[in-house]
Amino acid sequence: MTDALVLRDLTKLYGAQRAVDGLDLTVRAGELYALLGPNGAGKTTTLRMVAGLLKPDGGAISVFGIDALSQPAAAKQVIAWAPDEPMLYDRLTPLEYLEFVAGLWGVDGATARTRAEELLTWLGLWENRSQRCEGFSRGMKQKAALAGALIHDPRLLILDEPLTGLDAAVARQVKDLLQARVAGGATVILTTHILEVAERIADRIGIIKGGQLLAEGTLEELRTRAGERDGTLEDVFLDLIGEAEPA
Repeated sequence: MTDALVLRDLTKLYGAQRAVDGLDLTVRAGELYALLGPNGAGKTTTLRMVAGLLKPDGGAISVFGIDALSQPAAAKQVIAWAPDEPMLYDRLTPLEYLEFVAGLWGVDGATARTRAEELLTWLGLWENRSQRCEGFSRGMKQKAALAGALIHDPRLLILDEPLTGLDAAVARQVKDLLQARVAGGATVILTTHILEVAERIADRIGIIKGGQLLAEGTLEELRTRAGERDGTLEDVFLDLIGEAEPA
């Protein structure tokens, strides 16, 4: 089976600073992968390059076997990107927004309407389908933006801090939807500072610092690496990040 995402020697420079420093990373098809790291580790920069929003200064990006640098349009057709701040058109209703986004992706009208109803129902927004997004709470906007990311049925869903600012009930809905997408064959990559979330839902976890991959694997594999037999992901994370600090 073709891997969902393969990064090889991926590099991004900001002046003399290497935000991403020769990163090698592989995400398997059909898994939920959590990319963790301290602030400034290069997580968002990496994912923005995968989504085609930033141009790398070196390296290669392959999405389901598609060279994302030489074939960006083809790669974007199978990717959805959801940033930490929901980006909506406030004067539109959720239904109008999803119809608009579906049209950008070339989804036919009947399919778009069916998917929109399914997504808004799943996310608890169906009763709000005719209300303008400008009056929505942060959680409602986050859910509407997630529905927009899913309307073209992407094979790879990339989410940057999807649970930031959400209450427990909304966060649970989002987590359930992500797990359902993976169960249906999609691949999800997310970043989060809520380590308990990654511990509960991620199939594999990658930890980066300074734009480089420090460790990767299941929670059990990371525990073994860190010498934390029964440690939480927080314990493991702090141990591994601490190992990477200069003496």
